[in-house]
Amino acid sequence: MFLSLLLLFQPFNGATSEPIPSPVAEKKEVFKYDLTWMGIKAGSATLKFSETDSVVTISSKAESADWVSLFYRVEDRAVSLVRKVSNENGSYLRAERYRIRIREGRHRRDKEILFYPDKNKALYINHLEKERKTFEVPAGTLDPLSGFYQIRRMEIGSEPLFVKIFDSKRVWNVRVDIVGRETVETGAGSFKTVIVKPELKSEGIFNKKGEIFIYLTDDERHIPVLLKTKVLIGYVEAELVGGRF
Repeated sequence: MFLSLLLLFQPFNGATSEPIPSPVAEKKEVFKYDLTWMGIKAGSATLKFSETDSVVTISSKAESADWVSLFYRVEDRAVSLVRKVSNENGSYLRAERYRIRIREGRHRRDKEILFYPDKNKALYINHLEKERKTFEVPAGTLDPLSGFYQIRRMEIGSEPLFVKIFDSKRVWNVRVDIVGRETVETGAGSFKTVIVKPELKSEGIFNKKGEIFIYLTDDERHIPVLLKTKVLIGYVEAELVGGRF
């Protein structure tokens, strides 16, 4: 639930996991959020973008507050490595690695995707269940975190946006509706925003547990300043309260 508000390798034959190397960053963005349930602080989250001319590393983490952890501990982590590629048709993103590790109460997930764009394939790994399976994926397919980065790069008007994302063993042509514009007050200041609503039905940063509304600054940076999602009882919000941007 917490990670949904926001949102590690070797050649193809027998790839195994190893940590993603940290690129030398020319540009860094760090967004810090308070997570609240029905107006009560329930945790905190951080979303980071580290970017060079050719590589973008995106990471997110969410943790429950101490009082929540007494009965429902949350520790969610996700990381994505994506390359920026240019050709005669312009520039595009090429996903390479994605891993998500979730602990929410007794629930655990540890899943990884290795992309092989030259082969139009992706290797899905479930570390907890010892499962490895290769899938066909079309060119331009991203993971949930790099898909969110792609949305931030796009021009947002009034028409829906579409992003191809591989998650939950499927390729989703994610529709992102533009539902309005609004000025919002956050702990980091006042922002004019455009509100988008992704329609992805999977796990990851765009979670299937309820509608999610993302408030992005209504400028070319598209900073995520507020995220809202409905839950079984009430709603959860992630409000920008600080960082480096």
